[in-house]
Amino acid sequence: MSATALSRARAVFDAINSGDFSCLEDAVTSDFVDHGSPIPLPPGPEGYRQILTVVHDVLGIRYAIEDAFATDDRVVIRALARGVGIDAVHGPGAAGKTYAMTTAHIYRVEGGRLAEHWGVRDELGARVQLGTLRAPELPGAVPA
Repeated sequence: MSATALSRARAVFDAINSGDFSCLEDAVTSDFVDHGSPIPLPPGPEGYRQILTVVHDVLGIRYAIEDAFATDDRVVIRALARGVGIDAVHGPGAAGKTYAMTTAHIYRVEGGRLAEHWGVRDELGARVQLGTLRAPELPGAVPA
């Protein structure tokens, strides 16, 4: 079953890249929950479609999967997200600038389908790239 779930998770990333979310009905459970969404969503494919549409259409994010594996009840994907800055999301001055952001995604699997998602994103690094935040200074570091 882990190969099936991994295939479904990869299909979700392909869908984000293409904007065609027709795979979601097959890929996720009817009560799927995205714990990483910054906005409240209904459960299931429709809720996931809503946030992934924002990711694709508004943020312009496209993913390159760098590593992926599955166990009996989990799928883990490490991916590089490339997107376009939005002032309302990333801070004033970000609009139109591009960034790359490391991400990790963990899915809980139920019956071969994706049932829950947790995402970890380097949003601080993205904002530093976009110039809307300064990089943190390390104690004892010599100023550049």
